[in-house]
Amino acid sequence: MTTEKSLPGLLTPEASLHRLADDLAARFTGVFARETVDRYVFESYTALARTARVTAHLPALTARFASERLTALAQAKGAVAHDVPEVLFVCVQNAGRSQMAAGLLQLLGADRVHVRSAGSQPAASIDEAVVTAMAEVGVDLAAEFPKPLTDDVVRAADVVVTMGCGDACPVYPGKRYLDWQVRDPAGLTLGEVRAIRDDIHSRVRALFAELQPTHA
Repeated sequence: MTTEKSLPGLLTPEASLHRLADDLAARFTGVFARETVDRYVFESYTALARTARVTAHLPALTARFASERLTALAQAKGAVAHDVPEVLFVCVQNAGRSQMAAGLLQLLGADRVHVRSAGSQPAASIDEAVVTAMAEVGVDLAAEFPKPLTDDVVRAADVVVTMGCGDACPVYPGKRYLDWQVRDPAGLTLGEVRAIRDDIHSRVRALFAELQPTHA
């Protein structure tokens, strides 16, 4: 008698992940083979499960993460239109600085820029003081979650901004790399986090201005 192998966090994980793969395979028909979609779904689940404290939300988070990675891979391969600048923010835990930068640039740029964020060693959740400080300026991070840095999102980016993660981010030709020296908000007071938020906001505004096309 054989027993079905179970992944942590789901009662029937394989069935849930295969249903997710069905949806993504249909979405990316003609772009990726089913085997590629399956691999990305299961890899994404495993990566998120390593740091998840609450596993009940893993299927939904896996759907978002796998979809984002497949979209990035399609963009890098030229299979999906790349109409606006792609910016990737990377810090260590993807729980503070990179989340703030991504949220602020998304708020500022709307549909004129596409933003992703990731962490070289992602935390289990976003820092509560960061969520509070960002809500004060109209950025809702309540539904966001730390994501591990993957090769596909780096390949899809035009600009990669690192904050404290050293050499963790792979370097590819044709991309612009920036390293922002920004204090880590982990464990700091709300007032200190606000100061970091404002520092990042100034940097984001300057970056966004540089990304906008100039008209003669």
